[in-house]
Amino acid sequence: MAGWDDVLKELNSTPSQADYVCRKYLKELSDYTHRNTIAYYSAFLSKPSANNIDINDLDMTGFMNALKGMDCSKGLDLILHTPGGDPAAAEAIVNYLRPKFNFDIRVIVPQLAMSAGTMVACSAKEIIMGKQSSLGPIDPQFNGIPAYNIKMEFEEAQKDLAKNPTNVQYWAIKLQQYPAAFLKTAIDAIALSSELVEKWLGSCMFNKDNPEEKRIVDCIVHNLNEHDTSKNHARHFNIEFCKKIGLKIESMEEDNALQDKILSVHHAFMLSISGSKVVKIIENQDGKAFANQMV
Repeated sequence: MAGWDDVLKELNSTPSQADYVCRKYLKELSDYTHRNTIAYYSAFLSKPSANNIDINDLDMTGFMNALKGMDCSKGLDLILHTPGGDPAAAEAIVNYLRPKFNFDIRVIVPQLAMSAGTMVACSAKEIIMGKQSSLGPIDPQFNGIPAYNIKMEFEEAQKDLAKNPTNVQYWAIKLQQYPAAFLKTAIDAIALSSELVEKWLGSCMFNKDNPEEKRIVDCIVHNLNEHDTSKNHARHFNIEFCKKIGLKIESMEEDNALQDKILSVHHAFMLSISGSKVVKIIENQDGKAFANQMV
């Protein structure tokens, strides 16, 4: 494996080497697996305040560019490093990719695929993770406020007012921070996250028509889209947790050569992004890249 220091030295040898090094390791991974490979990297760790670090509708152009001329019969390994983003944009990406590759998609998570990134991972037939990899909760957020908290606050008000009607002014003041019909918006967002992941899991990783597999899907959805246990939307779910709730996970440690090639790609893209103005890049094994830069 080309470790972090090795890749850094390689990049520093010639400043213009960054693109070449990323493409070299991405091609080596694709040659090893004999599968198409697309790297989706966000600079959310090195540039957390930048625009366009999330999954959004701008990403579709990048995926369309990556797929142009690709032999989709070879399947796809999608490398995801993302904080998440818009579930509707994630849905559009999944709906675009799965038919193209006849549902033969694996998602590789070298480090983090959170929130809507976890949702995309659940659309694959299999997820490849390492001991350092994490998925995250898929409970929706509104400006950093969990939809579950909004729902629970309204439910608490309803219960309290049924017993103590004189508290109406207190609750009126407390709940006026939310726009009209906001509770319904929060409930719908929670339902959408569960609905999408349940549908994707049941149509690829599992067979929803099999009662036992349907129970596994229900367990996965429950554990990913809840707030009482996870408490924090940034909670990191490691490989053991993901296996325990029923997700089909391949450990990259089981194939040392595969692990080395995945982590070489990861180090190359992370170093390339941190040393440039790029905030997101979507690139395939043939060097077709779509990059967004800070403005």
